[in-house]
Amino acid sequence: MPLPKDYAERVYAGVLGKIIGVYAGRPFEGWSNAEIMARLGEVDYYVNNKVGEYNRSVLGLNYTPPLVVTDDDITGTFTFLRALEDHGYDRNISAERIGRTWLNYIIENRTVFWWGGLGNSTEHTAYLRLRQGITAPESGSSDLNGKIVSEQIGSQIFIDGWAMVAPGDPEFAAELARKAASVSHDGEAIFGAQVIAAMESAAFVESRMDALLDIGSSVIPKDSVIYHVVSDVRGWHAKNPDWRQTFARIQEKYGYDTFGGNVHIVPNHAIVIMGLLYGKDDFQTAMNVVNTAGWDTDCNAANVGCLMGIRDGLALFDRGPDWRSPVADRILMPTADGGRAVSDAVIEAMHIVDAGRMLAGETPSHPKNGARFHFEFPGSVQGFSPEQDSTTIGNIEGSSIDGRRSLEVRFRDHGSVSTPVFILPEELGMRGYQLMASPTLYPGQRIRARAQARYDSDLRLFIKVYNENGTTDIVFGASCLAPAGKPVDLLMYVPDTGGQPVAAVGLDGRSAGENTMNLDWLHWDGTPKLVLGRPKTGGPTRTDTPDVWRRAWINGVDQWESHWKEAYRLVQNRGRGLLIQGTREWNDYQAKADIRISLAESAGIAVRVQGMQRYYALLLCHGDLLRLVKVLDGEKVLAEMPFRWEAGVEYELILGAQGPRIRAWVDGILMFDLEDTRLPLLNGAAAFVIEAGHMSSEALSLN
Repeated sequence: MPLPKDYAERVYAGVLGKIIGVYAGRPFEGWSNAEIMARLGEVDYYVNNKVGEYNRSVLGLNYTPPLVVTDDDITGTFTFLRALEDHGYDRNISAERIGRTWLNYIIENRTVFWWGGLGNSTEHTAYLRLRQGITAPESGSSDLNGKIVSEQIGSQIFIDGWAMVAPGDPEFAAELARKAASVSHDGEAIFGAQVIAAMESAAFVESRMDALLDIGSSVIPKDSVIYHVVSDVRGWHAKNPDWRQTFARIQEKYGYDTFGGNVHIVPNHAIVIMGLLYGKDDFQTAMNVVNTAGWDTDCNAANVGCLMGIRDGLALFDRGPDWRSPVADRILMPTADGGRAVSDAVIEAMHIVDAGRMLAGETPSHPKNGARFHFEFPGSVQGFSPEQDSTTIGNIEGSSIDGRRSLEVRFRDHGSVSTPVFILPEELGMRGYQLMASPTLYPGQRIRARAQARYDSDLRLFIKVYNENGTTDIVFGASCLAPAGKPVDLLMYVPDTGGQPVAAVGLDGRSAGENTMNLDWLHWDGTPKLVLGRPKTGGPTRTDTPDVWRRAWINGVDQWESHWKEAYRLVQNRGRGLLIQGTREWNDYQAKADIRISLAESAGIAVRVQGMQRYYALLLCHGDLLRLVKVLDGEKVLAEMPFRWEAGVEYELILGAQGPRIRAWVDGILMFDLEDTRLPLLNGAAAFVIEAGHMSSEALSLN
């Protein structure tokens, strides 16, 4: 089946609907309808500030939830879908391979979802099964985990991406949903996921809600509870013009007191169907219904928002209040691939679109020659926000050489805009799901952009760099005179930041009076050149400010504490742990570190790290061995040799990758030089590696 002509834009609208729904429902997730009405009243827009007022006035807590937050609905949805990319876009991808994707991107007890324990958290239970070597779908089966645990809501909340890669093919979407859901769920939970996936897939080509519900119901057994839920809610909707009457029937027949566990899929699936029916084609009405009803509000609003976005496109958000500007496309996704953690709706939509195109036998799309920020979707701002109150931004058609649209910045005398490339200062104390990220921009890399201004202007790029106080300083690139109406290409090399992470990148403009500048695109590339160690201005003795440089690492080891004299004293109690920094865009580079082992099964450094189970590593191993290993859905020893090493002695390890060629040195002596020609890993971050023991180092340098 050919892809819809507006496929990319509809995917973007679906991603927007997903994240807006999460941000709308997250501040009061788990509240009942009675609690919502008593504390907030009808919910028809973002209420994080109202929740903050309730926290202060009633609970005595001085905490207002931020609007853009980490959330399992978002992280799981866009992360588990990466199984397609990581396994060659196989239309017949197996549940087992999707389960391997869990093991690669999840860091136990820290990322993606709620770590509530075996038999309590469905996802945690499934993860433990996977770690035990139990493959999917058995890892999520009711035979192994019990009916109640296996029928909670997680299967449904993670499913939207699998629908969006199968536009107009609901049977294929339902099959993908079944496989993806079975990693952690079973029974009614799988049926609920299949209904939503089939409906979202069909929404690319069908707009009538009754037809979509027929399609969703057709892919599951007629004797299932979910089938009867859909049928009942449709019948109640036909008889009751007020959604509250239907909600009362849902509470009576399918309420939380009828189904066990923490967040069962059946009650919440009923809320999703109710929200879609009563919302019709009005996004605000749908958000009002699905959020005011209560229960798992962020999950339910996200599924409703995604389906409506796919069906109605970006026009959906033009009706009613401004849902898009407060969000500014921003997405936070903490996983073991830290370079993807700070993202946006455009980037994630394009990953989905590329997957859909590959599955359909087409080539990926690269707007504006693959620029990270290209603004090609109407209304997109990709996280950019004004630096001054008097500066405003918008997305307009025109002022682009390589595309159709650009980011317009309106200012007087001086205006600047920036977008995050790492955790922002106000996000360092974010509560809830842990925000773990690596910067996406590093010293040694080259930032390029194309911009123009209505009147003569001085334009320049800039970055924001963290300092020892946990705030940021601005570093400007060279100023460029931009004649009125003429595009100019801007260039800035990221300087040495003294070990501190880059927080944001932006565009600055200066002129006389009212002016407008347009950012056509912005991108960066090149090999980073830096030393990842403790910044000279910081240190373990400072207790009044955050060690933000530590937050740039993806912590996949059991212990990495800040009070030791060494910058990196790493402990792994069992198995293998990684401390990772960098992005998937890094390809050819060398990593170097002086390491000292106290006790370990193995320890060393890794390059081209794509998660916890995809990398090359140079390891000093127990038994006086030196090994070069490749970890890719299992471990392969590429080369090994006898090497007598001693505890407490420092060794300089260097591991370099150039295309398929991998070379390794110890104390300046070349030990291994080979080519990995079978499914080589061609890009990824760098890491320290420690297996069952303790190692230390002062820095990891890259060039």
